Amino acid sequence: MELNSSISAVVTGGASGLGEATARALAKRGVKVALLDMNKTKGEAVAAEIGGVFCEANVTKEDSVVAAFEKARAAHGQERILVNCAGTGNAIKTASRDKKTGELRRFPSEAFDFIIQINLVGTYRCIAISAQGMLSLDPLAGGERGAIVNTASVAAQDGQVGQAAYSASKGGVNALTLVVARDLAQEGIRCNTIMPGLFNTPLLAAAPEQVKQALGAQVPFPPRLGNPPEYASLALEMLSNPYFNGECVRLDGAIRMAPR
Repeated sequence: MELNSSISAVVTGGASGLGEATARALAKRGVKVALLDMNKTKGEAVAAEIGGVFCEANVTKEDSVVAAFEKARAAHGQERILVNCAGTGNAIKTASRDKKTGELRRFPSEAFDFIIQINLVGTYRCIAISAQGMLSLDPLAGGERGAIVNTASVAAQDGQVGQAAYSASKGGVNALTLVVARDLAQEGIRCNTIMPGLFNTPLLAAAPEQVKQALGAQVPFPPRLGNPPEYASLALEMLSNPYFNGECVRLDGAIRMAPR
């Protein structure tokens, strides 16, 4: 797909981090971008900078997401591009004992479900809503109607201690990628997923600089944290290369995560 001013895109989690970098990269190509996010202040600011539109959305709520897509389409028309970057994480062991009191604990089911609802169900919800709209489009040259890029994580393959919910949610995103690509193949809609490694995003923003440097030093090469524009670069390749379909690709500097 040629990225230009005739193309509209929706980026979830577009107010910061990987989503913001991708939104900015798309806008530089002339693409009309709608940012779906819960952070209204930051989202409106980024949208204003790139000439896009901000649509407040909670990906765990069907009505919220439908309304956000409707606002995006009213502003820019039906999107041909969806990039899913909305997500979060937590760190809780499946079961553990308190070192001081000896109290036995378990991962609360509601905390597990919270991550699944955002990272996995929220991603699929946006895919289904967007793909349904893409079906209404006339195909471009080559038969393509649209393209979807999801965000999983290297934790989908080598999750660390305390990442049961996060890894399960991101593994689920990986698992649905090929199925969605096959579901939509006859309609000319592609689907791919990026698995980022250690990236300098808001999830790590609160960490002290020495902690971030230590994390980056674990990466074989380059020995540093990934930068959001590097994610955006791969996302744009997945969107623009018509033979890129049904793939889950690590973007991690060759790191393989240790248990801790």
